[in-house]
Amino acid sequence: MSALEVARAALNAAGEEAEAIAHSERSGLARFAESEVHQPTLIENVVVTLRVVRGNRTGVATTNKVERDGLAELAQRAAAAADSAPADDSFPGLAPGADPPQVDGYDERTAALGPDDQARLAAAAIDAAGDMPVYGFFTSAVSELAVASSTGLTVEQRMTDATALVVAAAEGCSGYAEHTAWRADDIDPAAVARESAEKAARTKGAGETEPGTYRAVLEPYAFADLLDYFSHDSLGALGLLEERSYLSGRLGERIADEKITIADDPLDPQGLPKAFDFEGTPKQRVLLLDQGVARGVVWDRTTAARARNGASTTGHAGPLESRDWGPLPYSLSVAPGEAESVDELAELVGDGIYITRLHYLGVIDPREGIVTGMTRDGTFRIRDGKIAEPLVNLRFTVSVPDLLREVYGLTRNAALVNSQNFYGERYPYGVLTPALAAARFTITGVGSKPGI
Repeated sequence: MSALEVARAALNAAGEEAEAIAHSERSGLARFAESEVHQPTLIENVVVTLRVVRGNRTGVATTNKVERDGLAELAQRAAAAADSAPADDSFPGLAPGADPPQVDGYDERTAALGPDDQARLAAAAIDAAGDMPVYGFFTSAVSELAVASSTGLTVEQRMTDATALVVAAAEGCSGYAEHTAWRADDIDPAAVARESAEKAARTKGAGETEPGTYRAVLEPYAFADLLDYFSHDSLGALGLLEERSYLSGRLGERIADEKITIADDPLDPQGLPKAFDFEGTPKQRVLLLDQGVARGVVWDRTTAARARNGASTTGHAGPLESRDWGPLPYSLSVAPGEAESVDELAELVGDGIYITRLHYLGVIDPREGIVTGMTRDGTFRIRDGKIAEPLVNLRFTVSVPDLLREVYGLTRNAALVNSQNFYGERYPYGVLTPALAAARFTITGVGSKPGI
């Protein structure tokens, strides 16, 4: 059955006011380590979540047993959960019927890729790395999302996505690269491996640097991770309502350099397009920062009802496992600048540091947008406007708004950086961003040398 057929069958099994969300995937992941393919992962699954509504009480249950008996049991569990749930006077009701926008995001050739194809594409990455050992994966999937409701709402979308990720690493050196797209033909695993291996070769002999605040160039991988972590508290309506968002009390104020414009744009074909959210509400582009001025956050039906100020959903209800975070921007997009390359950004910086990617990120103070973590797989000094000697991994602690307050430039080209961890149900999303040159990036300590 298609995802929509499963959703309709679950709704029929409920036989009352209810909403059914069916989410299916067929995916494969060819992992490699020390330049050998191993641990192939193949998934074919469908999960259906049923929400039963009884007045202002709701009950939710989930299953992947989508035959008649499984759906009957699902309906019984959801109904029992509704009966025992506390009353919720702020419940906005189920979403009405709607016509979502037409979007790209599905490719037949990507959907047709099988395990042999995924292994072949992983092998292409391995071969391109030469003598440098590489670790990573090639993955591709086709997924479907469908929502059916007793309100008459019926929506469905098929999506494809693919990612090639390569870490080239040996004793004392490591480099990183990845490429994500909804068309696998847009990804060149060999080019990803070459980028990673070339970066790794440049990290040999890494030295230390003193803690302090530096000018910095951040590749899209690093910038995307910072924005992702910042967005969880600060760019969604729940963080705003709970006053843990940096934007609380600052809407309409300039909080960043005028070069910075950030939107959540699920309709952009350069990203991973989405037509509707997990409530079935049509998605829309939401302007978050406009030339440095804070303009808004993303909303779902629950937070809009809770606000009681005329707010309305922007189509950003997330999957069940992320509902505790409230609505989140799953399609962050940063407007590009004028620089032709990261080398040009380094010229704008003059002296500072160059950062490829980040890891071990954590939010220290959501109200101030402060994030900490480590640089990894390609950190360098910038001297006299040139990317110079390699550095060890560095501990950083930065306020994202402070980082964005004085920006020297952004590259003309943007990259789509994957944000999905591939552990839960397949819902492809990422950040579309250029590289960034900024005046302040605070290094608080040093870590290990690159490599294994």
